[in-house]
Amino acid sequence: MKNILFVCKHNVFRSKVAEDYFKKINRNKNLVISSAGIIKPNSLDDVQRKSINLQRKIAGEFGIKIKWNPRQLSIGLLRESDIIIISADDVPKKIFRNPTYAKKNQKIIAWRIRDAPGDKSDRLIIRKSIKKIIKKMDKLVRRLG
Repeated sequence: MKNILFVCKHNVFRSKVAEDYFKKINRNKNLVISSAGIIKPNSLDDVQRKSINLQRKIAGEFGIKIKWNPRQLSIGLLRESDIIIISADDVPKKIFRNPTYAKKNQKIIAWRIRDAPGDKSDRLIIRKSIKKIIKKMDKLVRRLG
């Protein structure tokens, strides 16, 4: 079994899109997929709530379901992950290289996907982010078999 962990800032959009899409297209039963955010989201204001709802709606157009259950990154998740994929451009790769919790032979991949704030003017950014995740995911699944 291999554990793959998708990470972004809050685990509400990019890592959730990656996790759901991967689960849809992956046929390898030896892979365990999860996602988390490095920062736990606090209570949301109306603007953030609308933003997340727009992101979820647009993701749905691609057949991707984003559930509101953000998971905060933990040392346990890091220690059990064989591959960590940073699906964000605002999460530094170096924070995962700590020998205290890094697993031996752990692979860390940074995709640098731009955050999609989700207001009406950013619909294009949201779609671009999702398309970029899908493209990278298709490539990853082919590589992993």
